[in-house]
Amino acid sequence: MVFNSFAPQICFQEVPDEVSLAFTITGCPLRCQGCHSQDTWDPETGIQLNNDNFQHYLTRYQGLVSCVLFFGGEWNPAALLDKLSLAKKHGLKTCLYTGKTKVSQHLIAQLDYLKTGAWRPNQGGLEKEKTNQRFIELATGNLLNFKFREHHHAIS
Repeated sequence: MVFNSFAPQICFQEVPDEVSLAFTITGCPLRCQGCHSQDTWDPETGIQLNNDNFQHYLTRYQGLVSCVLFFGGEWNPAALLDKLSLAKKHGLKTCLYTGKTKVSQHLIAQLDYLKTGAWRPNQGGLEKEKTNQRFIELATGNLLNFKFREHHHAIS
């Protein structure tokens, strides 16, 4: 199975307190109502993200990022596990954004952060208090949704 992605982006807000190298994986089967990324539904879109070119990105951004973030990909767990393992070998933290409410323990074992929950327009995203979405720091089990709200200010 092909694991396709759009070109990676550097993100500063999606994983609190981390600079993330983010990959949007195509082929999303969830098709959430109101999805702002409908272009990710087609599995043929994007470029193949094999281990060689993923390794290239990790080397290229070494020392510039602290986390690797995947927007999706859990529908191809073997390919995602390969990428998470490579990121860990580079000393990077890992995060998965999924519209599902649960993911396999195999994936959780390779993740530092996990965002769960489908987009629901009437509940909003992580910045809303009534959201169904959850952003969890897996080592502690702490819910970090509060870090996405406008009134939250980090203390240095």
